[in-house]
Amino acid sequence: MRENGYRARPKRRAKPKDEGERAVIADNILDRDFAATRPNQKWLADFTYIWTAEGWLYVTAVLDLFSRRIVGWSMKATRHS
Repeated sequence: MRENGYRARPKRRAKPKDEGERAVIADNILDRDFAATRPNQKWLADFTYIWTAEGWLYVTAVLDLFSRRIVGWSMKATRHS
């Protein structure tokens, strides 16, 4: 390339696009009060994604704040787990 006078141009970073509707933000009902006085009074949900040899794996778990035990979970190859 140098012999012919060509130079590589770095790829330009695309500007972020703000398209579509805004996500609905739920009310903060717990207000950081994570203490529960009886089972099934307060549940907490969380999700994560893990890269595997077959692609992304999405895991969702639901935690009972009284017993600190997982009461439900889901694992799928799509974000709709």
